[in-house]
Amino acid sequence: MPPALTLPDGRRLALDATPLLMGIVNITPDSFSDGGKLRDAAGAIAHGLRLVDDGAEIIDVGGESTRPGHGAVDAVTELGRVLPVIEGLRGRIDAPLSIDTWKSEVAEAALNAGASIVNDVWGAQRDPAIAGVAARHGAPIILMHNRETIDPALDILSDVMCFLERSIAIALAAGLPREQIVVDPGIGLFGKTPEQSLLLIRELAKLKELGCPILLGASRKSVIGVITGQSVPAERVAGSVAAHLYGATQGANIIRVHDVAEHAQAFKVWAAISQSLEPRP
Repeated sequence: MPPALTLPDGRRLALDATPLLMGIVNITPDSFSDGGKLRDAAGAIAHGLRLVDDGAEIIDVGGESTRPGHGAVDAVTELGRVLPVIEGLRGRIDAPLSIDTWKSEVAEAALNAGASIVNDVWGAQRDPAIAGVAARHGAPIILMHNRETIDPALDILSDVMCFLERSIAIALAAGLPREQIVVDPGIGLFGKTPEQSLLLIRELAKLKELGCPILLGASRKSVIGVITGQSVPAERVAGSVAAHLYGATQGANIIRVHDVAEHAQAFKVWAAISQSLEPRP
């Protein structure tokens, strides 16, 4: 039986050879790629439904931008954005909902409203209580590496490994089993240069040493723009697909994307080719 994440309702989300696609629903005015695009709950719900139709196997709902220089929001504001969307999508889709937040208060309310996964861009180190929230609900948690500042001279792979080891220790101490913990290197301007982000994608398999499934999210990120010269995030789709296909060869279990249909098509072809290259019995 392949490894799997167990959801609060007892369902198992299998992590097999082809990565799961996590579709992004940002209800924010200032996200780097699609800020302001989804201005109300109705639009966000409709977008989430489209992503599932396109092939998303998880829907990640976020109410606070994580781009550099973003405007911080309090928990009340964040909950006012995400709860109507979670409540509007639950029961209408089979794909589990993930809450993209670092705040334990928001995670608690979102899980009570129907979310099944916690996705913390600060790896349970900004608000460690979030790990206990996930544990009490029986929800998997995604722990992402992040930094306040960029240091081009930093050994970024070592920094990511040490950070995630601390995050995993927090989650384990809160009662989460290791198989319910997903790690994310935090590609993009989460305290990293473009060169450091590229190195992390190239060395993604190193994260397997942590003993947890791996999420990769390079979708429309600035590093893609640096390589391709595309200054408009929405025009970085092909580059994002290329980065994610490479990540799949290095062991990524979940791919977090804006453009689900394009990724679904690419991974169908990738899977077909991969199977055709397997040795014949």
